[in-house]
Amino acid sequence: MLNASIATGTYTRKIAEFKAQSIVEIKFTEQDMGEAVAVYPQVSLTSAEVSSGRITYGGRLICTVVYADGANLCRVQKGAEFSHHADNDALAPAQTCTCALSCEHTRIKREGSFYIVSVVVGANISVSDSAARSYVQSLEGAVEKREEGKLYSAVAFSGESEADDDFTLVATDVLVPSAEPIVLSCSVRSGVIEVEGEINLSILAVREGSPVAAFRLIPFKAELSCERAIVPSPATCRAEIKDMSVDCKVNEERGKCDVSFNATLAFWGEFYEEEEVSFIADAFSLENQLNLTYGEEECNVPQSVKVYTERASGLCISKAKLDYTCAFLAAALPKADYSRTGEGIEGSVTSVLFFEQGGEVRSTEVTLPFSVNLAGAGEGEATVTVIGISLRQRAEGECEAEATLKIAITECEKHTAKYLTAAEEGEKLQAPQSAITVCIPAAGDGLWETAKKMLCTPQSIQAANPELNYPLTGKERVLIFRGKS
Repeated sequence: MLNASIATGTYTRKIAEFKAQSIVEIKFTEQDMGEAVAVYPQVSLTSAEVSSGRITYGGRLICTVVYADGANLCRVQKGAEFSHHADNDALAPAQTCTCALSCEHTRIKREGSFYIVSVVVGANISVSDSAARSYVQSLEGAVEKREEGKLYSAVAFSGESEADDDFTLVATDVLVPSAEPIVLSCSVRSGVIEVEGEINLSILAVREGSPVAAFRLIPFKAELSCERAIVPSPATCRAEIKDMSVDCKVNEERGKCDVSFNATLAFWGEFYEEEEVSFIADAFSLENQLNLTYGEEECNVPQSVKVYTERASGLCISKAKLDYTCAFLAAALPKADYSRTGEGIEGSVTSVLFFEQGGEVRSTEVTLPFSVNLAGAGEGEATVTVIGISLRQRAEGECEAEATLKIAITECEKHTAKYLTAAEEGEKLQAPQSAITVCIPAAGDGLWETAKKMLCTPQSIQAANPELNYPLTGKERVLIFRGKS
């Protein structure tokens, strides 16, 4: 008669990943600005809450518009709070979620005496929940095949940190600062999550009345408190600029300005608690058929972060007609849209090109497609930031670009655990009547498969056939001698 011992517990796993979009509009009046030459939106998350079938998230959008006022470039900035929701049948209260916001598309249009900036805000949403776990720890009355394995439970963390930098810029004013953080390493230590990375600061500035672009990498380190951080291990982490300020002190005689940069970084991510377990992978009874039920878990456990610096170059796609009457001034505010491929990363770099034509400063959006192969890059989430871009007109009507990309890939290893959750006795097996049983195995059969076919313990098979080598070729004859009952 079977007697199953059941082990029970709880664990946390990811139950849903999906995307949502919303449109946020900010209105400017004619008095606020003139003809726009560049628009830079920046979005940050303020709240995210899961309810039954729905996640409601909110954020803050700040739009900086650079416009031409005669021969001068000026800027105006406005912000807006917004709230949006996304529906998913898997959602329920008490679940935890992460929501990463991004500005996917920006458009400015005129309506009467107003300029309206419309921004498509994308949200990448991941939801986790706790679940019960039970598996058969031992099965008395059956022959067991055991395997060593690991069970995992996800632990989410979040936190904030500050980053500062002071530097000198050869310019007379800063129009738009654009900041993108990239996480280069993240690991669990006793009681804390250690995060290191860089902030890619892209600056659109003015020098002697003309636009110029500058790039600066600002390193950061953060320690986020986490009570469940006990065993050292890698972790996944994303970073977001929650708030930033750029203060400038201009020295007009030197044509320089002293820049003081401060940013509040928001972090969120996860790591996995690991438990080593001896599973019952298979079982059979010498007396009855067994009906076995299995459970399965799958997760991607972070291993390490690989960092690449790559160059992308080629012809750009321009929204404006460019010819030799256009004098290129600066390429600013670059942004990468990308996706993983089997070999690496592909996507495009979008930038604002400022040029002079007919004595006026104009601008247009240019796009550089790229595809880079990353040697040794495994499966995992990628973050790409543009740390420099230059444009030139090598032939009339053509715009050529070269961009420097920094790429961080958090490599993960897929783990699958399959374990026995229940076993029930079925029909009675007919006992062998002969004193000897002969089995003709299939090629590739191991000791366990042979024992299961012959309804004997693996120890009995080995004792009666010590000359056999596993896996079998299919040409052997396996014998079992049975005593009289």
